Parts: sequence; C-alpha cells; structure tokens
Amino acid sequence: MTPMELGENYDIIAPVYQREMMRSDYGVAALRRAMRCCRRVGSALDVGCGVGGRMIDALQAAGFMPEGIDVSAGMLQLAKQDHPGLRFCCADICQWQSQRRFALVLAWDSLFHLPLEEQEPVLRKLCGLLEDGAVLLYSFGDDEGSHCDYWHGRAFHYSSIGVARNLAVLQDEGMTVLHLEREAPRHVYVIAHKRQKD
Repeated sequence: MTPMELGENYDIIAPVYQREMMRSDYGVAALRRAMRCCRRVGSALDVGCGVGGRMIDALQAAGFMPEGIDVSAGMLQLAKQDHPGLRFCCADICQWQSQRRFALVLAWDSLFHLPLEEQEPVLRKLCGLLEDGAVLLYSFGDDEGSHCDYWHGRAFHYSSIGVARNLAVLQDEGMTVLHLEREAPRHVYVIAHKRQKD
C-alpha cells in the first residue's frame, strides 16, 4: 500500500475516526510522560497527527507549540477546523524534509503504516528533527515484517522492524532510551532523548 492509498483510506473514514476518538485519552499518558522528560517547552511535531484532538490538546495545555503532518487531507481538514491557527502539513513523511528542529517529536500509532523498507529511514529522519536534548515518543509493533488488516471495511498496511532493530537505530542516532513499554499485545512505545553534543 502506497502512502497515497493510505491517505485516501483515512480520508474516507476521517469523520468516523474523529467521532470514535473524540473522548478518548488513548496515548495521552505516554505523551505526558514524554513531556516531563523534555528539557524545555518549545515546538513539537506530531507525525501522523490525523484529526489532531487529544494529543494536540495535551501539547498545547503543557505550553508546547504543536504542528502536525499527515498523509490524509481529509483528516487534516478536521484537524484544522478543531485547531484554528495551528500549522498542519499534508505530506508523506517518507518524502517530507525540514530544516527545522523540535523540542519534542511525537509519532503515535502512525509509523506502523509505513512500508517495511521505510521504517528505518523514517526513524532516522525523526531523530534528525530533534534539537540536542530533545525527546522522541513513538509507537510501533513488536513483530517483524508486514501484513494487511481491515478497519471500518478498509484495508490498511502495517509493518515493523521489531524491538531490537528499533533500539539499535536509536542507539546509532545518538539517542538514549528513557522508557520502553509494551502497552498491549504487539504494541510498544518508546521515549528517547537526543544526547547533547559536548
């Protein structure tokens, strides 16, 4: 499944997704833990931000200046309605580039939609988007490989390079893992910070 096809599928289910997640606090505890690890409050990037909602709200409540990126124009249309004045970019994270650096980068339940061959390059990209001493929070599947599943009658692609490879990439990128948790079967999240240069 290409990122364009993924975006089109999320376009179709965007209103349903927004209704289902409107009162959810899923992932917010992990985000709050990550924010407590930040050395400063500053700009934050939500990768795969979807309709925004709870994660953007939590970032703003803590004083961060969030912005989002997502491949689904339909999801972003709803995010812009609910969060006027914030910056949202419709783009494929595999191709997207930025010279900006962030105090916090968040990718909650989004990277597992990437093609398997893009998992490592995108994780390295996210590490590169961090200021020295900044924090990365992301979730992924603890299996290795890829598969397709169905949600709301639409096909969605999932992939993962597994726990060991994720940790090896973080180490290689100068990251220190502060917290790793298996929240549910096959679902892991990591909080890591970028070591400051001497």
